[in-house]
Amino acid sequence: KGKAKGPKGKKITLKIAKNSIRITLDGGRRLDLSKMGIATFPKCILKLADVDELDLSRNMLKKIPSSIEKFQKLRWLDLHSNQLEELPEAIGTLQNLFYLNICNNKLTTKNLPEGLNLLKNLHILNLGLNCLDSIPTSLGALKELTEIGLFDNALTTIPNSVKKLPKLKKLNAERNPFPDSTKQEEHADSIKRIETLHLVQEKDLCSSCLKMCTDERDKLNKLMNMTPSSSKKPSFPLLLTPNSTAKDNQEKWRLR
Repeated sequence: KGKAKGPKGKKITLKIAKNSIRITLDGGRRLDLSKMGIATFPKCILKLADVDELDLSRNMLKKIPSSIEKFQKLRWLDLHSNQLEELPEAIGTLQNLFYLNICNNKLTTKNLPEGLNLLKNLHILNLGLNCLDSIPTSLGALKELTEIGLFDNALTTIPNSVKKLPKLKKLNAERNPFPDSTKQEEHADSIKRIETLHLVQEKDLCSSCLKMCTDERDKLNKLMNMTPSSSKKPSFPLLLTPNSTAKDNQEKWRLR
């Protein structure tokens, strides 16, 4: 008799899966199998492949099969807080995917599939809390990305192709072993975006121009002296907080 290979996990039947379908606020169909103790991807859910959202987070999954490609309508895929060591190339066929959360797994840079670069409609990608030592420059192909999570990995740099994505608004790369020079370089990059700066002495300005500049400077000083509100924290509502070590970190990076 062969030895048991890890926990068997809960067996998901088609009936259980059907009873786990919820209707989203926008009328979509969401298959929620989170926190179900699943150790193996349930083949029965392939019969429900027309859902818009699939949540398999907070389970014990080590592998996602290539058959995930059958979920062609999928816009929202949550796999956070499992034990995934790799993703299938077939994930790149999910061309409607808007949101992908693979945070808090065991993914390495080597096992990130090239298919990720094909998700042209992806807006939100969370790769935080994994074992990534670098980010492929090819992720710069995801031109629709607005938010990306890279926190709690082993990154020493982020490629410019990712940092300069045209629609990127939020990038969380906290708690990575970046060298100080990298941090300085990031700050310098934002300064370089000022295209032209003209300097003149006050004596070279006419009285009306001088008054206008002085007034503008006074306004700027008032704004700078105002105490910013510390009560407003970043809000990222869609990123579900896992029941794991990710809890404290993900509270700071929730996505909607």
